[in-house]
Amino acid sequence: MKDYNIAVIPGDGIGIEVVDSAIKVLKHLCNNKDFNLNFTNFDWSSEYYFKNGIMMPKDGIRQLEEFDGIFLGAVGHPDIQDHVTLNGLLLPIRRAFDQYACVRPSVLYPGVETPIKGLKPYDVDFIVVRENTEGEYANVGGFQYENFPDEVAIQSAVFTRKGCERVIRYAFELAIKRNKKNHVTSITKSNAQGYSMTLWDRCFEDIKKEYPQISTNSLLIDAACMDFIRKPKDFDVVVASNLFGDILTDIGAIITGSMGLASSGNIDPSKNKPSMFEPTHGSAPDIVGKEISNPMAQILTAGIMLTHLGEESTGIELENAVKKVIELGETLTPDLGGNSKTNEVTEAIISNL
Repeated sequence: MKDYNIAVIPGDGIGIEVVDSAIKVLKHLCNNKDFNLNFTNFDWSSEYYFKNGIMMPKDGIRQLEEFDGIFLGAVGHPDIQDHVTLNGLLLPIRRAFDQYACVRPSVLYPGVETPIKGLKPYDVDFIVVRENTEGEYANVGGFQYENFPDEVAIQSAVFTRKGCERVIRYAFELAIKRNKKNHVTSITKSNAQGYSMTLWDRCFEDIKKEYPQISTNSLLIDAACMDFIRKPKDFDVVVASNLFGDILTDIGAIITGSMGLASSGNIDPSKNKPSMFEPTHGSAPDIVGKEISNPMAQILTAGIMLTHLGEESTGIELENAVKKVIELGETLTPDLGGNSKTNEVTEAIISNL
């Protein structure tokens, strides 16, 4: 019997609710499997910040490094600026464990309404691979004359050849593994960012020569945003920098029905260090406690975690259980047009396992 040790960080807001749902589903799922998931909870959150002035303990990374995976809900609070939670918890974990590939699928499942006219189920089925450790989120910069009339803020993006090449290569390998359209789209803005994005473009041109069986194209970020809406069927694997990938995946979630379906994994492909799995949505403080948060994104994220751990068939089983609930359309939260409660959706997914 295989044991996987999972660090659980429910975080804030609906993160607590949907992580609870996902763990209920995972525990039921593992009843008849040849592996166990052992969960250890960490209370690192905005509440932790209010008490301690930091998002996680100073030895937080050391506490996490022996786990097989990290299962995160969401962090964020109306009384804390987003950069505090991002730079206090998420980015340090992603960088410390070299989780350089953020994988975010967008799939139009049967039974989901999309704002895009004329689309059928699975017409949209792509994955955005977002560079996750450098780029525009490197947080390099500073202030001069802070809070004075002549205040200056400098924010620098950091692009390295190593960072660009490895995430682009990961995207090509993923296109081969998916074996769907066998296509990779690179997202750039080299017409305006003449150093960082021209390096990105050159790396893409070099890497694509290694994969002659994969077709490619390169789009400016503004054109890509339009084409995600105009012709989403064209995309297979999309590789983008930290900022551009973040923007595109929100569009991908909305055209496939809801942020409540947006799963995500922060991956260390080498598996030398723990990867972190979190849905794309935030802590949604406006609906906390109303029992209407959609647990599906967190549960689908658990499927990505299982696949990464090597339990791919179980990950597919979990996704299929979610898809069945969506397709039946009888037990859906308000974001998907239903009126069911979080726990009712959770139980419906369990009943379909």
